[in-house]
Amino acid sequence: MSLEESLKKKRFIVTSEVQPPIGTGVQELIRNVERIRGRIDALTVPELKIEGLVTDTMGTCRALREQKFEPILQTTCREKSRVDIQEHLLRASESGIENILAFTEDYRITGDSLQEIMFFHVDSGKLFSVVESLKEGHDISGKEISFKPRFCVGSGVDSSWGKRVPDLEMREMEELAGLGTQYFLTTPVFDLDSFNQFMAKVGPIRIPVIAEVILVRSAEMGLFLNKHVKPNLVPNHIIEKLAKAPDKEKASIEIIRDLVKGLKDLCQGVHFIPIGAEDRISKYLDALKL
Repeated sequence: MSLEESLKKKRFIVTSEVQPPIGTGVQELIRNVERIRGRIDALTVPELKIEGLVTDTMGTCRALREQKFEPILQTTCREKSRVDIQEHLLRASESGIENILAFTEDYRITGDSLQEIMFFHVDSGKLFSVVESLKEGHDISGKEISFKPRFCVGSGVDSSWGKRVPDLEMREMEELAGLGTQYFLTTPVFDLDSFNQFMAKVGPIRIPVIAEVILVRSAEMGLFLNKHVKPNLVPNHIIEKLAKAPDKEKASIEIIRDLVKGLKDLCQGVHFIPIGAEDRISKYLDALKL
């Protein structure tokens, strides 16, 4: 069943991010995701900009598709023109990719300024005008193309505000809903109470919400995320539990199990961020009985 069909049937969605390999080989990645075949709805491959390193997001999506996995091509919009986006989407469609996840940049946000509040703005008009043109069988200049690409588009949103979602973000989400986004993917969730408040605020928009869950595996990883990604992203009580636990993996699995159990009652899915531990996703799925 495709991701789009699962969303429409209101199934609880489980997706995971996988990193595109550095260089050209995808064999190790394929071996790792074989362990979760049939247990996960789709795999998201992000665009990575790492100076001096070569990664192939599109090629990784294509390889996953060839192995009968459902890939999601994660892309950014802010630095792309409509022509760039069109070329990107046409290449994706030709590769059999039907799912797009759109972000502006990455997760380096604090929400303390207008610029940072807008960090997850996906340049919706620019992206969806291209999607709509291609769906109708022509490019953005009106020239007819030989096929009509269709995409299931997801959009990134910031859920860390709880009930204090800025009017600017609410308007953005409403605009995205009107333009055709089929689900919202949140920023990482650790606080169920705050997330419940967020869902109560945005629920009237009536678009499926998938909560992002980082597989924090050690206190050191939690501290690193708080220092380099976002201050206080990982709560102290989680860092302390991992620091004191004699079995770090068991403690991590328990934390994620309890978090996902709570999220099942609040939203329509979860999206795992394994941070280089694709080979361990199956252990978390075992604990979650997924």
